[in-house]
Amino acid sequence: MLYDVRSYVCRPGTIKKHLALYAEHGYAVQRRYLGEPLAYLQTESGNVNSYTHIWCFENAGDREERRAQLQLDPEWIGFLEKSAQAGYLLSQDNQLMVRAPFFNP
Repeated sequence: MLYDVRSYVCRPGTIKKHLALYAEHGYAVQRRYLGEPLAYLQTESGNVNSYTHIWCFENAGDREERRAQLQLDPEWIGFLEKSAQAGYLLSQDNQLMVRAPFFNP
């Protein structure tokens, strides 16, 4: 299993607006291609302007194929344009991770 862990930081005071924009225009289309996320988390302490989501894939090829399909969807392209125009995001960090050898839930 490959975990795509994505963390974002929003400009102060804009995280609620950004998450509302994503909920309305991005979440459904992203789920069509990537499936249900393992987690979608908003920071409660520390940098409260940040959030993280985790998507699961069988392997790197599965991730590449599904993300390529997502990038071609006009609804997703529209969301990316709306997000860029809003300018709420300051940074994004992506990590591809696998389970530690001893961890097997």
